[in-house]
Amino acid sequence: MTNCIKRYKQYLLYERNYSENTVRAYTTDLLHFRDFLSKKKLSAGEKDIDVAKIEETDIREYISWLYTRNSKSSISRKLTSIRTFLEFLIREGEIQKNSAKLVPTPKAEKRTPAFLTVDEVFLLVEKPKDKGILGLRDRAILELLYSSGLRVSELSGIDLKDVNLNASFVKVLGKGSVERIVPLGSKAIESIRNYLVKREELKPKVGYLFLNSRGGKLSERSVARIVKKYATISGIPKNVSPHVLRHTFATHLLGDGADLRAIQEMLGHKSLSTTQRYTHASIEKIMQIYDKTHPRA
Repeated sequence: MTNCIKRYKQYLLYERNYSENTVRAYTTDLLHFRDFLSKKKLSAGEKDIDVAKIEETDIREYISWLYTRNSKSSISRKLTSIRTFLEFLIREGEIQKNSAKLVPTPKAEKRTPAFLTVDEVFLLVEKPKDKGILGLRDRAILELLYSSGLRVSELSGIDLKDVNLNASFVKVLGKGSVERIVPLGSKAIESIRNYLVKREELKPKVGYLFLNSRGGKLSERSVARIVKKYATISGIPKNVSPHVLRHTFATHLLGDGADLRAIQEMLGHKSLSTTQRYTHASIEKIMQIYDKTHPRA
């Protein structure tokens, strides 16, 4: 099974063109499943699982075991990882049927995406007061995350040549290596310009827009730490991450009347149903208007 997972990883990377993060998530899930099966199925002298011997009962037992340890969304993802892996093995002639198709997917909890209020966003993005290079960089990061709703991986991967401040847009590489153009707000443009004036002070070793203090690429983890740092300093009583700013971007646009399909394009969602998670904002606004204006509310 281990060699099959390695081949599957190469398939996802080079044939399906999935991002490294997505491939890492799939392979981690499969290795976890392999380890579970190893404790259950391996007999003395055996070193690895024979994929041809994976049965529906094995998958059901694994899913049942996960229920006390993981959220339903996490379990659904792991089951999807197993299903797509087994489909790959059918294609490769390793097995004859996909036993995971018979295992029902857990019903997902409906959760409203976390987001900040407009006042909280203003408090956050204006918090970096230091006019040194790192302070200017951090301000530009916060403004860009909120201005364009980028994923943290997209922001970290922006190259200098991908930024067009005169035309007010940035080109990003999204999931599945799909490029898209995202508009930039005036505040984000101003902050990026201020940062670029001093960017050379970091002695760049790479062509990425955002650099660490040693001139290398700023990692996704570092971006998350920067967001968390200023949220804490701002006294915002929420767990603020780059993804929360992405949710905030979509929620505020929709609340102010933006078209759902336009938001879908800007976020880089393949399915409109993914974007529809943000319709809670407009519903709340409708209810507020109803309460204030309807004679019998």
